[in-house]
Amino acid sequence: MRPLWVIGDIHGAYDKLRAILLRAGLIDFDGSWTAGDAHVVFLGDYVDRGPNGVGVIRLIRSLEVQAQEVGGQVTALLGNHEVMFLAALVFRHSDPQDRYGYREYWLENGGQVRDADLLEPSDLAWLSERPAMATSHDWLLVHADSLMYLKLGSSVEGVNAAVLDLMTNPDPDDWGAFLNAFTDRFAFVLGAGDEKARQMLSTFGGQRIAHGHTPVYVLLDEHLHGPTVGAGAPIPYAGRLCVAMDSGMAYREDAGFIARLNRHGIAEVVTFPSGGDFY
Repeated sequence: MRPLWVIGDIHGAYDKLRAILLRAGLIDFDGSWTAGDAHVVFLGDYVDRGPNGVGVIRLIRSLEVQAQEVGGQVTALLGNHEVMFLAALVFRHSDPQDRYGYREYWLENGGQVRDADLLEPSDLAWLSERPAMATSHDWLLVHADSLMYLKLGSSVEGVNAAVLDLMTNPDPDDWGAFLNAFTDRFAFVLGAGDEKARQMLSTFGGQRIAHGHTPVYVLLDEHLHGPTVGAGAPIPYAGRLCVAMDSGMAYREDAGFIARLNRHGIAEVVTFPSGGDFY
């Protein structure tokens, strides 16, 4: 079975992303794909907070093409920050006074004007077509630790079709409702979290869930009562049915990791080298 690598929220931390992928042997110093037939999954939130979201997008797009040429695969999921970013861009012409508040909401949540200025039409189209979820190696891969996916469909294909329709036929009310739902978190750590995880898995398939959205140190601090210092690894929880993959790389100097997952759980973790840049 080909390797499965998963990385959580990048938030414009382009240099960190390159360093982590290089250290894992997935790219070379030029940023070219060296992972062979591996499947690399990005869990969303490529923009905002950090300085170079457009660089992150274009690196992932380039790797997507290169991987396909040699039998590998790159899957880049939709995160809530992509929806914020797109809302600020898509409605700016029909709502120049920002009556819907999408531009304000995006800026308040770390929106980077530089990203908006540098984004090209092909980048915009690519972002709008991101799937919401995927399965691989008995893993259900999603951005958010939320049950909102259950309201969108009863299969991975159904949810992705519903989200694609939403993203490519922008309606301000529908987008507002989607953004509100996408802010939910902690579904699998609060009250009967393992049962909720099983509900997701029985509906969409897989044996475990890997998600981003909620940084591991937040999950540890607020709900799992674990040490937050040096929380530089994915966190299994909810009876090991879930793994939190958001390293918080845009928030903490020492943060950043990618993990190789297999049918048994976490097989390998590659962390960001210490002493790097902090965004």
